[in-house]
Amino acid sequence: MNTTGKVIRCRAATHWKPGAPLAIEEIEVAPPKAKEVRIKIVATGLCGTEMKMLANPNSHNNYPIILGHEGAGIVESVGEGVSTVKTGDKVITLFLSLFLPQCGECASCLNPGGNFCVQFKQSKTGLMSDGTSRFTCKGKPVYHFGNTSTFSEYTVIKISVTKIDAVAPLEKVCLISCGFSTGYGAAITTAKVTPGSSCAVFGLGGVGLSVIMGCKAAGAARIIGVDVNKDKFEKAKEVGATECINPQDFEKPIQEVLFDMTGAGVEFCFEAIGNPATVAGKAERTSLNWFLITWQRSL
Repeated sequence: MNTTGKVIRCRAATHWKPGAPLAIEEIEVAPPKAKEVRIKIVATGLCGTEMKMLANPNSHNNYPIILGHEGAGIVESVGEGVSTVKTGDKVITLFLSLFLPQCGECASCLNPGGNFCVQFKQSKTGLMSDGTSRFTCKGKPVYHFGNTSTFSEYTVIKISVTKIDAVAPLEKVCLISCGFSTGYGAAITTAKVTPGSSCAVFGLGGVGLSVIMGCKAAGAARIIGVDVNKDKFEKAKEVGATECINPQDFEKPIQEVLFDMTGAGVEFCFEAIGNPATVAGKAERTSLNWFLITWQRSL
């Protein structure tokens, strides 16, 4: 059935109020307007961002809201002015669209050194550019999360999507929307890891593993993974870590252990735990170059 230009009814995990669990609701998704794309979401990741927002009642003010930002799916229809994707294309939501949607046409978007779109301003209102929502539930407007809202069977976002290979497994590439690009990009783009350098990566979850892959791709000679869970060491070494250590195995502070291991301290250090205190506690006493990985640290 052709749904172009029509309201689509589907299910979405809706967050109604602070502290409440997500509720699976039937919602209505309006057609995309100019510079917008409506996507059938096939797979979505569950990022730590959502976990923290659900645990912290004060993390956002607009309710009800549909969360989710690591999405992969198929374009159902496009609005006026969209030429980069078409109906039927496999796409992933762009990580930058979470808070920095991009038109791909203005001087800032076309500049390799810039990413703050002139046409699409950063929005914290949970609404689209025209000040309205494309979601409704039980007669009430439902807010968007960061221009993505991938916890829905269908979503409407600004043009910030990219076409991917038709054979790409959507349940895997959805992680490129955030987790992989955050870690890999932190090493390649933000830190600009140099060939032959030494690196330490604190936290060997999905983002930390992506950092390791970025460090390896950049040509780092030594990549030390740091985590209290030794079960993660094998996977870290598979993707490029040269060695892994557990801080609990040492009496010395971990920064002193790293100094002793390398003779001078590593040249690049990444915090992929999500705890700024890790950086604050170490950077004061070492000469390490720290890169706190947050949503800004993208590819």
